[in-house]
Amino acid sequence: MKKITLEFFIIISTLLVSGLKAGSQTIVDRIIAQADSARLSYDFPKAVELCQKAAELDSTAAVRVEDLRIISDNGLSMMDFCSRPVVVARQAFPLKDFLLYYPLSNHGWRKSPNQLDSLGGEGLAQAVYFPEGAKDLYYSATDENGIRNIYRTVLEDSLWTAPTLINEQLTSSSDEIYPMLSPDGESLYFASKGLYGMGGYDLYVSRWNAETGDWDIPVNMGFPYSSPYDDFLFMNTEDGRYSIFASNRGCGKDSVLIYVLEYDSMPVREAISDINALKELATLTPARDPSRMDNGAAVNDNDTSGEEARRYMDKMKEVRSLRDSVSRFSKGIENLRAEFSSASEERKAALSEEILSKELQLPVLNDSLQKAVKGLQALEMEFLANGIVLDISKLQDRADKDVVGASTGYTFSRNSYGPAPLLAMRKPERKFDYSFMILPEGRFAEDNTLPEGIVYQIQMFTQSRKATVADLKGLSPVFEKKSGSRYICSAGLFRTYADALSNLNKVKRQGFRTAEIRAYKDGESISVTSARKLESERLYTVVFYPENGQSLPDGAMDAIRETGMDVAKSVENGSVVFKVGPFHDKTEAEGLVSALKSLGSGDCSLTLSGSE
Repeated sequence: MKKITLEFFIIISTLLVSGLKAGSQTIVDRIIAQADSARLSYDFPKAVELCQKAAELDSTAAVRVEDLRIISDNGLSMMDFCSRPVVVARQAFPLKDFLLYYPLSNHGWRKSPNQLDSLGGEGLAQAVYFPEGAKDLYYSATDENGIRNIYRTVLEDSLWTAPTLINEQLTSSSDEIYPMLSPDGESLYFASKGLYGMGGYDLYVSRWNAETGDWDIPVNMGFPYSSPYDDFLFMNTEDGRYSIFASNRGCGKDSVLIYVLEYDSMPVREAISDINALKELATLTPARDPSRMDNGAAVNDNDTSGEEARRYMDKMKEVRSLRDSVSRFSKGIENLRAEFSSASEERKAALSEEILSKELQLPVLNDSLQKAVKGLQALEMEFLANGIVLDISKLQDRADKDVVGASTGYTFSRNSYGPAPLLAMRKPERKFDYSFMILPEGRFAEDNTLPEGIVYQIQMFTQSRKATVADLKGLSPVFEKKSGSRYICSAGLFRTYADALSNLNKVKRQGFRTAEIRAYKDGESISVTSARKLESERLYTVVFYPENGQSLPDGAMDAIRETGMDVAKSVENGSVVFKVGPFHDKTEAEGLVSALKSLGSGDCSLTLSGSE
């Protein structure tokens, strides 16, 4: 009886503890959701407060809430630097092709996938802006990890240079999209999810530094250009009158708002502490002042104008409208006939009547179309006889455009996509990948020099002749060195014994049954036992004391994640300290120290466990 009672007590206790943990987890999740909702409502002070509360209630939530706390804190900081641009117009457009309504070169946007950007879709309209005559292109494309970065290619003689990332300051661990160069070439605007921002895509500008010959550190454009939502594709018009950008704030998931603002070269920044005032600013309500509007900036495409052009375009639109009607009616009849074959007897009677009705209308539409086509041809002959020269291709482009917003005083005019770009491009210089791999064809290392420190290799074989690619059986990289009259081939470069051991059987399965692990220190051969002893003694830890006494600076977690190391938070002598490690490679540890120091906001150092 006592045994049953004890077991029952243990079960009940376990359930109670599990229930308390689950309840606590539910409460924390609810607080995190409330924090994100506050951020999206521009209430950044409340969002930061709720993030701190969630971390206090559950220590495991501190890591989960860290990113949300950072972007909320960023939003709070940016409330001190708000500008008040004059809004000329605001118009909603479909997400899939909103960029065609920008006052840019017709046919300048080229759909993805294409030669520059191999991946299309992804929700936002994907296209590369490549206007005719361009010789310097900035565009967004995915890297080998599927992350969008900004690349540049330049036309040199008849070849475009191999695309390169512009620089590390404009490259984050997340996506960068829609780069647009200013008309004077001195500013690069783009949107990013991974740089200092308040969530979603924020807008940034980087200025060209003539002294360094490179782009400077990008700056978040702040309120009301950036917001907690997705903001992207900022540009200034060539005539210097307007700034334009798009955002999904305040609209459905399948659409975006395009904002037209009066260009301000020297915006005045001010602090806004009132949340309602900040939300009102972010709505960017048009001023409705006709004196500030100039439709020519939006629709000026240097097309032929005049009465003759107007007559020709009207007739062209009539022809196209009738062609669309004929096509629509023909398709409708085909669909009805397809449905008729499998319909019930009752449904067939109704379908027959509908098919007959459409078939009677189709000849009338065809006749109207033929008359409209003859009218268009007659206009062309009239112009030719009277010596009137019209640029038909431009008029066709202009007739294709949808004109939106004319009643508001600012006209958005729809451009058309251009053909896929065809660029004769230089082949990039490929850097050798020293990661251990098994490939269809093996590869010799480009440089047989071993790095400093402790490294392990898997020795494959020794033989009297120089090895061939066929001898490698797909292994890469393979290091070959000559010792006396023998050639020694070894695969891989491994920093830990465990890593080498985990790949030893892979080498043996390729046919090298006598393969064995060898160790080196600063390029010199040592015993595996000695190497493992040194490896266990030389462990490095990166120690960071945050300046604010509580949290890591912005971007620190990204740098830490790239190392793949664990991070621990503790309190020493009343101060919060973060420890990252253990590192076997001192160079890798020193790289993280440099990265954290560059972020500022704290003191960073390297500690060594064991002896050198």
